[in-house]
Amino acid sequence: GIQSSDRELRRTAWESFCDGYLSVKNTLASNYITHVKQQVFNIRVRGYDSVLESRLSPFNAPVEVFHNLIDVFTANLSTWHRYWDVKRKLLGVETLHPYDIWAPIVEQEPDVDYAQAVDWLCEGMAPLGDDYVNVLRRGCLEERCVDYAENVGKRQGAAASATPETSPFVFMSYNNTLMAMSVLAHEMGHAMHGYRFNQVQPDVYKGMPGSMVAETPSNFNQALTRAYLMDTQGDDPAFQMALIDEAMFNFHRYFFIMPTLARFEWEVYSRAEADQPLSADILNEVMTNLFAEGYGESLVDDRERTQMTWAQFGHLYSPFYTFQYSIGISAAHALAGDVLNDTEDARQNYLAFLEAGSSRYAMDLFELAGVDMTKPEPVEKTFGVLSDLVDRLEKLAS
Repeated sequence: GIQSSDRELRRTAWESFCDGYLSVKNTLASNYITHVKQQVFNIRVRGYDSVLESRLSPFNAPVEVFHNLIDVFTANLSTWHRYWDVKRKLLGVETLHPYDIWAPIVEQEPDVDYAQAVDWLCEGMAPLGDDYVNVLRRGCLEERCVDYAENVGKRQGAAASATPETSPFVFMSYNNTLMAMSVLAHEMGHAMHGYRFNQVQPDVYKGMPGSMVAETPSNFNQALTRAYLMDTQGDDPAFQMALIDEAMFNFHRYFFIMPTLARFEWEVYSRAEADQPLSADILNEVMTNLFAEGYGESLVDDRERTQMTWAQFGHLYSPFYTFQYSIGISAAHALAGDVLNDTEDARQNYLAFLEAGSSRYAMDLFELAGVDMTKPEPVEKTFGVLSDLVDRLEKLAS
């Protein structure tokens, strides 16, 4: 419903969804606040300075990784304000509302059949070399590693798995859209990551090394595929707009929603660690104020409903998990930029990163790939990519 071109359907779908959470806000708040207090009790008996430190310390990651992301995100909120404004113009509405965020900006989206999607994905990943691309193509077309067909009773969503004893497996429902092509690229990034480290690592290191790293190969594949299509389909404005629409859908979740939730967590845990009160109304006030900053003057918020966004993500029951998605997409775009600059070292470093599995801590894996995630630069580079997409959209809109 929220991705429909019918605005009234979007509005009623979004409002009904949010109202379900509003109807039980006190129960949900009680559950979450209890969880927060449990986390604060745990850090005090274990001698940590903060819940954030307790979550990152086992992975040997400094708290600066979190703060760098939040600082760069907050400093670049104007990029999102520009995007809301150009989307409002493209949709032809006087005011943009939260339920318009997911609305398509082209009337007729490109029809991309599965075989075409695989071709584009393989062409996009060509900078990684024939060995990578050949395995990718065989898995998608010959070895039946992708359950892509729509079917009666098939559940929604997408997932990838890779075990040492079998070929990688991807689950999704492909519906001939650019969004579906991007989901395929994303999940094949996960699958190829598992395939590469299962080929070379001993059993003890055959595993995903945590969400920060796990989300990098998936977003890397999307970044390279989009870059290829930007170059080869540049003469078709409608295709370019649809491609940017798909990219912004992904960025919105990874680079707007997740950092906003991370800021919410930081505020909530800072209050709890200082023994300040928490309640449903306080949680909602924190949430709605953060969205007010993110929406700026370009998007008219429905504050009563937006304030319950924190309750819609079970991720918050794993403290400071949300920001790791943003770290993954930041590393992905920083590394993709290096590989697209056609340096052999960048390509080899990235393949070594894939093959390392869980043999190193996350920050060491990123260093192996050629990016320092303890510094703000990779996040700034990714905001540069986002800003470029908005620039392109503004030109197309004019």
